[in-house]
Amino acid sequence: MVTEEHITEILRTSNEEYRELEESHHRLDEELQQLLKRHVLTPQEEILKKQIQKEKLGKKDRMAALVRECRATLEQAGTTG
Repeated sequence: MVTEEHITEILRTSNEEYRELEESHHRLDEELQQLLKRHVLTPQEEILKKQIQKEKLGKKDRMAALVRECRATLEQAGTTG
């Protein structure tokens, strides 16, 4: 069975969408961490925080879908090859 780390490495090197999603997710995480350093958020900052969290989750979901697709492809190739 192929590990998730191995699949992630394959996707990082071969899938531009995955790389872009990962970079964007990381950038959003940094933005969120900066925002969370503040003790009190304005209503606009609360909205921004929720937007960032939703966007991060969407990117993470898509990355997970790409991992599942890659795993299925590798497993299918392993059983038919």
